[in-house]
Amino acid sequence: MYSVVSCAIVHGIDSLLVRAETDLSNGLPVFEMVGFLGSEVKEARERVRTAMHNCGYALPIKRITVNLSPANIRKSGSGFDLPVAVSILAAMEIITHADLSDIVMIGELGLNGRIYPVSGVLPMILAAADCGKRTCIVPMENVREASLVPGMEIVGVGKLNEVVDYINEGVRPAFTEKAEEFAEREEEADFRFVNGQKLLRRACEVAAAGLHNLLMVGPPGSGKTMVARCIPSILPPMNRDEQMELSKIYSVCGKFAERGGLMERRPFRSPHHTISQAGLVGGGRIPHPGEVSLAHGGVLFLDELTEFRRDTMETLRQPLEDRKVSIVRANGSFTYPAQFMLVAAMNPCKCGYYPDLSRCSCTQADISHYMGKLSQPLLDRIDICVEAPRLEFAEIHSSGDNESSEEIRKRVLAVQAVQKKRFAGTDILYNSRIPAKDIGRYCRLGKKEERYMADVYQRLSLTARTYHKLLRVARTIADLDGKERIGISHLTECVCYRSIDKNEWEWG
Repeated sequence: MYSVVSCAIVHGIDSLLVRAETDLSNGLPVFEMVGFLGSEVKEARERVRTAMHNCGYALPIKRITVNLSPANIRKSGSGFDLPVAVSILAAMEIITHADLSDIVMIGELGLNGRIYPVSGVLPMILAAADCGKRTCIVPMENVREASLVPGMEIVGVGKLNEVVDYINEGVRPAFTEKAEEFAEREEEADFRFVNGQKLLRRACEVAAAGLHNLLMVGPPGSGKTMVARCIPSILPPMNRDEQMELSKIYSVCGKFAERGGLMERRPFRSPHHTISQAGLVGGGRIPHPGEVSLAHGGVLFLDELTEFRRDTMETLRQPLEDRKVSIVRANGSFTYPAQFMLVAAMNPCKCGYYPDLSRCSCTQADISHYMGKLSQPLLDRIDICVEAPRLEFAEIHSSGDNESSEEIRKRVLAVQAVQKKRFAGTDILYNSRIPAKDIGRYCRLGKKEERYMADVYQRLSLTARTYHKLLRVARTIADLDGKERIGISHLTECVCYRSIDKNEWEWG
């Protein structure tokens, strides 16, 4: 007997449908699985055999051949257990449903026949919907995730017997939702709780308005981390497409339960400085998205930037330019989106207190070595560098009303509306994404402004990339000021945000 059951495999953050074909024939009793299988898929043979036995289904004494097609794509993951088991049961005629072609099945089998959740269910269901499927059978724990796809009938199951009962008799298992999936959301940080640091607050607003990368430099306790956590609160709300794309990334990484539903808020990712290259940008033996993709559409915060391994930081250069991560392996190439806003923080020296000579114990050589941990190509990809000086006592205990994130967000939304109108008909989304070839068109300078920038270029020994970034930031500042033409005041402010290019820090 022959049967076919549809399932799916994750490829990047998308998915491809796979057919689990089973043939029962006379011959030497054997259970074979073919189709370019990963080690965990090959192990499915023993899981399926034992699970079926413990559920009361004895394998026939025949030659059993299971093929996962197409055979030119490597199969990995444990989600093939359930479709393989069902295809065998259909070939044995225990499942008597005439047509399984409209059903997609996903799930891992335990030895007792229990069905366990798997990662990547959301892109799998989306692929099934695109191929015209109408019913998906998934583990009970994956029901909420699968239900995000409209127009798809989702059936949650907990054991192999329940799948057989549903297909043969239409008996739908009762869905019981896990209490932990409704964990209370963490309250979003707000700028109204940030005292002092007026320049830093302004720099964050400029960065959010044009989606510029930001570096904060200051002594310990100056509020850099607190300010960074507030930045997502002034970014525009995510639209439905952005929410779905981000949810797919978290689904593939097995982190969907962290949010308990559709990703409605922009992400804030803050990896530890001991993170590996694969953990930061993605990769590994079996490729998976990294932190830059988990921060897609939101903020990637690198605290204590100089403590990260230099080779790890250098891997950010390509994602910061291309807004995506491309990984090539022997079994295929994978592309993950990585359109994030980089926010980083660091101390001005090893002890953290330069230029306060009463507290700083670093020599000039120590400071130069410390700053040398950051390469110039990486610094060239950071649009704004702002100093975060030590807070005064009066600022810490200030009870004045600080501007809230909601008020700042209104200005950010207005500026982004201007950008949307300006770049209509192009693939440019924000001022920070203006290509070098279009700088003269969108960031036109007058004669006076050109002379000013020529002097800045020579005085700070800028690179061409840094010069273009200055103009992009000036474009955003002019938009915040409601001006179409970039003026000297806008250029002066953007130059103040490049103190990282100077040889000394100027606060005190």
